[in-house]
Amino acid sequence: MRFRAIALAGWYNIAVAKNPRIAIPLKPQRDPPIMKTILTTALLLVASSVLAAEPATVKAAAPVVHRDVPYTEPKGDKQTLDIISPADGKNHPVVFWIHGGGWMVGDKADVQNKPPAFVAKGFVFVSTNYRLFPSVSIKTMAGDVAKAIRWTHDHAADYGGDPNTIFVMGHSAGAQLSALLCTNESFLKAEGLSLSNIKGCVPVDGDTYDLATRIALAEKKVGDRYIWKFGDEQSRNELSPIMHVAKGKDIPPFLLLYVLGHKETDPQAHRLEKALQDAGISAKSFGAENSEHDKLNNGLGLPDDKATQAMFEFLDGVLKK
Repeated sequence: MRFRAIALAGWYNIAVAKNPRIAIPLKPQRDPPIMKTILTTALLLVASSVLAAEPATVKAAAPVVHRDVPYTEPKGDKQTLDIISPADGKNHPVVFWIHGGGWMVGDKADVQNKPPAFVAKGFVFVSTNYRLFPSVSIKTMAGDVAKAIRWTHDHAADYGGDPNTIFVMGHSAGAQLSALLCTNESFLKAEGLSLSNIKGCVPVDGDTYDLATRIALAEKKVGDRYIWKFGDEQSRNELSPIMHVAKGKDIPPFLLLYVLGHKETDPQAHRLEKALQDAGISAKSFGAENSEHDKLNNGLGLPDDKATQAMFEFLDGVLKK
């Protein structure tokens, strides 16, 4: 206000210098109220023009954050999720994120740049925890994730989301789990849902879409570790996404993100991509150049990140159909 008063005074002095007749006389005149009215009106007009010239700065409303929401009853230590949603609106598409960590570590808080990027695009972002190996089997782990998806479907509208527009995504171990939940219908079916409830799937740099090939080509020490985690051959087939790809199953569209040239994740992405395409399912892959396993994940959400751009292009394309 002080700045504007000084500015207005300066405007008046300049005006007087150019036209002395408008100056206020030092001695009282016969009709001073009229002069005061004229000056006041002039000052108000100038002030109005100054204010009109200044654009209003409106801050976007902060996202609404809900932490540690249980998706089972009674509440389990690891069976919780976080929800970050736009402050306003309803029927926003939902991104359901599954963290990585080798099925043994990791947390739903490991989301880096993703929540603000998705919320800014009008998505509700859900990040889930799940029980970990070796406390539970990977099959049980997948069951936990299916329960979390069911909870998200049932409660999406409470947080501004659209229960009919859920995208399932995940990194590393979360990539295997996301691809599994979107191809092996038994997990969602156990929760009263189906593959048709999933709008799209974005696994990020997974190396176990085809477990049989992964183990066959790995060094014995690595292969034995996967056998330890995934169990016998029957169990491995049940938990291998590529084994469940088939026509007519309502498998959603896929975008497989991977590190270009990575000796494990690159060929695994292409094997699953081809299997999906051969079954008539919309599938594409994107290889991130000059990247690494964690770098690809950490960069998702950054505006100049190529994988992020490919991901949002995929999401936009699915939503427009």
